[in-house]
Amino acid sequence: MTEQLRYSRHFLLTQWNEDRQQQLAEKKVLLVGLGGVGSAAAPYLVSSGLGYLTLVDFDQVSLSNLPRQLLYQDADLGLDKVQVAQQKLQLLNPACSLQSWSEQVTAESLGCRLAEFDLVLDCTDNLDSRQQLQAACYQQQKPLLSAAAVRLEGQISYFPVSASSPCYCCYSSTLTQQEFSCLDQGVLSPLVGVIGSLTALEAIKILAGLGSELAGKLWCFDALFSQWQQLQIAKKPHCPVCAVSL
Repeated sequence: MTEQLRYSRHFLLTQWNEDRQQQLAEKKVLLVGLGGVGSAAAPYLVSSGLGYLTLVDFDQVSLSNLPRQLLYQDADLGLDKVQVAQQKLQLLNPACSLQSWSEQVTAESLGCRLAEFDLVLDCTDNLDSRQQLQAACYQQQKPLLSAAAVRLEGQISYFPVSASSPCYCCYSSTLTQQEFSCLDQGVLSPLVGVIGSLTALEAIKILAGLGSELAGKLWCFDALFSQWQQLQIAKKPHCPVCAVSL
């Protein structure tokens, strides 16, 4: 009865039912990056009924985080983001099993640890970390949902497990680290909330079996003009990640 009441607005949807809610409750997600996008996506994942969420970040809460990372307050300054986030998210939904890793991930450090997860969420602001995540996901055959926000621009893309689909590195090989750095380029605070909440929406649809229209595509948002654009990502024949046979 408690679960019925908690998720009653979900059950009013014609596209939703108890089976989808139960399916979501059985899924395990690895969320890497608890900055603006990650800290906006995580509360919706937990409150919507995700069963298991592992949080990954190596950073501490700083004063410049507070305008856009609403999981944190002044009292949290200097504390590890993963510890603060885990405590606050657990209050949102005690039924969600939460874990945290305070570390900077690499393809090597992830290794076989990806095996237990159904979906990986890349919410980092570091190009090298994004490419490392994609390499690990492709090697372990795990779907990757990637999101970013910088300046007045946001983007979301989804890379399912498919030998015929492009990977993140097919798209990112022409990018530079500065293009993803809020430290260098800045970002308007509400933008990360827009991208974070849409990332959570796509993740929930994927995990509950509703699917995603973003497979192999890049969904771009221009916040200045409030315009969306969807681009097809081309699979590169010589990509260092997905052109290699598993």
